[in-house]
Amino acid sequence: MTLGLRLRLSAMMLLQYVIWGAWAPVLSLYLEKTLGFTGWQTGAIMALLPLACIISPFVGGQIADRWVSTQKFLGGAHLLGALALFWLAHQTSYPLFWVWMFVYSLLYAPTLPLTNSLSFHHLRNAERDFGSIRVLGTIGWILAGWGLTYWRSSPSLTVAGMSDSLLLAAGASLLLGLFCFALPHTPPSKSENPWAFLAALKLLRDRNFAIFMAISFIVVTELQFYYVLTAPFLEYIGISAKRVPAVMTTAQWAEVFGMALLPIFLPRLGVRKCLAIGVIAWPIRYAIFALGQPVWLVVASLAMHGFGYTFFFVVGQVYVNAVATRDIRASAQSLLTLITLGLGNFLGAYFAGWVQDHFTVKTATATTINYTGVFLVPCALTVTCALAFLLFFKEQPKATETEPSEAVVA
Repeated sequence: MTLGLRLRLSAMMLLQYVIWGAWAPVLSLYLEKTLGFTGWQTGAIMALLPLACIISPFVGGQIADRWVSTQKFLGGAHLLGALALFWLAHQTSYPLFWVWMFVYSLLYAPTLPLTNSLSFHHLRNAERDFGSIRVLGTIGWILAGWGLTYWRSSPSLTVAGMSDSLLLAAGASLLLGLFCFALPHTPPSKSENPWAFLAALKLLRDRNFAIFMAISFIVVTELQFYYVLTAPFLEYIGISAKRVPAVMTTAQWAEVFGMALLPIFLPRLGVRKCLAIGVIAWPIRYAIFALGQPVWLVVASLAMHGFGYTFFFVVGQVYVNAVATRDIRASAQSLLTLITLGLGNFLGAYFAGWVQDHFTVKTATATTINYTGVFLVPCALTVTCALAFLLFFKEQPKATETEPSEAVVA
């Protein structure tokens, strides 16, 4: 891999996750504290990107596999996304916020699997090189958190009546949209298979692939407890809203460290054990969240999210790339996005909002949330998933380019 290619792929990943990292960790706090939305309404807003991940990625994957070069698709989606984010930042009512968030989510969702498939297309050794590219996405998330904290700490940068996190995301989306047209040309495969997404679905015939997808789905439903509830929870235990974005980047610093370890652990432990490590990290964090004190331990436990994300999501992407043949890899990544970031996060956002409301007691003078009860729910479910991975999932051989797609599911 040439230096020029590495720099372009790295910049793409960095900006891709600056956009998401600017709003995802803190939007729930803005919705509840500034706009006054309920837990259910907040969950409904946070469920829109996952809903878009159900609708859009198959379309995006099919287009990139068959008709339009990936870099042009990404450029158009991010430029339109910048406009949608700018308008969304001005919305204060629940119905209009819901509508514009959905519009933006439909534009951003297909870019998530396609940045992965574009990278895999140009990497000779994905297991060796993808982690060093993907880590720039984590650094981008960190930059977004610290940038937002700096923004909120500077009185001259204050924006009245608008969401600063969404405005920051809009600027990054505009920049990435323009940059995408400088990415390496990634043409559609023009394979003999005109329905790549149907071939990707056939991967589910394989028992191990189906187990991987099923448990991934359950795990990701519990991930929404982090995105929906962590920011309000950190403020609840005494961390100021201005510091929350920077504090939450503790998870991403750990993710950077995990990315550095991944090339060492993945070849030695294999996919099965690495995925199990990723799942186990989350109940450790949720157990500490359930305790709620001391504050330093809660903040330190955010690192478990970083390790979990690396060893689960990144390893999962490498696994899907390995078992899918070249002609359906964009659609196979879209299938993973559909089941995890789509169905899993969609139902998980509503589930997290419902659990929060279930453990919320409102009186005439105060509203109290029993966070211990809230976080014990995902703790129990993720422990179960970790055990299931170790008991039922077995690794399978990689697909070869001479095999038809169905060969990996025989």
